[in-house]
Amino acid sequence: MVGVRKIPSVLTIAGSDSGGGAGIQADLKTFAALGVYGTSAVTAITAQNTVAVTAVHEVPTDVIAAQIKAVITDIGVDAVKTGMLSSSAIIECVAASLSALSGLVGLVVDPVMVAKSGDSLLRAEAVLTLRELLLPLATVVTPNIPEAETLTGMTIVSDDDVRKAAQAIVEMGAKSVVIKGGHREGPATDLYYDGANFREFTAPRFETVNTHGTGCTFASAVAAGLAKGLETEDAVGKAKEFVTEAIRNSFPIGQGHGPLNHFYEFWARDL
Repeated sequence: MVGVRKIPSVLTIAGSDSGGGAGIQADLKTFAALGVYGTSAVTAITAQNTVAVTAVHEVPTDVIAAQIKAVITDIGVDAVKTGMLSSSAIIECVAASLSALSGLVGLVVDPVMVAKSGDSLLRAEAVLTLRELLLPLATVVTPNIPEAETLTGMTIVSDDDVRKAAQAIVEMGAKSVVIKGGHREGPATDLYYDGANFREFTAPRFETVNTHGTGCTFASAVAAGLAKGLETEDAVGKAKEFVTEAIRNSFPIGQGHGPLNHFYEFWARDL
């Protein structure tokens, strides 16, 4: 029996980033900052910093499944966020483990494909498996522009292209999608679509290299909102605000793309 608790709990199923900027490290920081209890199932161990991913070791699928089961059967979950799922076998494992929860808790699928450094984190053969098995379970999918292009097979240039891609992803079975606009020119505008309505979330674009883990952080913030009982659209809006301020208040770490400041509300402003 799941233990009694009052604080919402979110499970991240993702890869580990030894540099602490992305992956489960960013996810757990986000959960802590937003007042939910974070648990994790590690899918891969990466040797990674702000410059590059130098090694990847995938966790065996039976161990991944055991981690998920251990969390669900004891602590319980109010929302789940998936990140780096690098192979078809891992995606199949995660989808099978979560299928019983589908519809009972919010599931945020961040289709992680490439690290900020440009290193690939998803095998090409796994894209179809992601589309067919995981997207239909998702409450919301959070691709950036290149990831949306890979999922849909489209080239995305215009605003109309973004809308068509959003519609295509929802048609794959996801309840909703947020296509993030960080790769486009102008203000950072994300497009939300729930199968019926579109909504844009816009924030200023900052001149900074401290953007490592932005996608992980955004998806985790959405999951935290869902765990607290927010409607998906409201959770997306709150997540956008959190990421914007975490970038605005970031500080230099490493020699490449530094991380966000997840604890900007709690740390001194003169870092």
